[in-house]
Amino acid sequence: MDIPPIDTPVQEYSSDFPFRLETSCVGDSEMQHLDRAFALSLIRHFTGDPSLVMTIRGRKYTPKFEFVIGEFLLEAEGVQTEVDAGYEGENQVVLIEAKSPKTNNTIIRQLYYPFRQWSKWPHKPVTTVFFQHTDNDEFHLWQFGFKDFKDYNSVYLVRSGRFRITHRP
Repeated sequence: MDIPPIDTPVQEYSSDFPFRLETSCVGDSEMQHLDRAFALSLIRHFTGDPSLVMTIRGRKYTPKFEFVIGEFLLEAEGVQTEVDAGYEGENQVVLIEAKSPKTNNTIIRQLYYPFRQWSKWPHKPVTTVFFQHTDNDEFHLWQFGFKDFKDYNSVYLVRSGRFRITHRP
């Protein structure tokens, strides 16, 4: 699927974290940018959920589930998935797929399989987010949903935003 451009202006996100993080600015990895965005509460801000804590990261295997692609009914079980970061809040689970550098498209599977996997266990709504950090130190986030839980191709954009993190003096 194509990742839609974010045409809205960059929002300055002012973090009130008590000190400037230095180690999170060394290097250029997806995890480091994602960890920085979470530590400075940008992920909580974007999702509107101050209760989020990290609980999911890495590879897991799916339970059995059925889904449709077009006219075809398919079944998946034991398929390896990887979540770059997963956060549980009081009322939701947020799964993030991070990409760096900028990409214009992704495979729906990277959002859909973890969405189906984690929708089975916690009994909380699951939110899927696509995350990118850009060369000019912007954080781009897209929240995607699925109109039909069982339809792989029913993915749609819920909302998106571009952010630059600033620090309060």
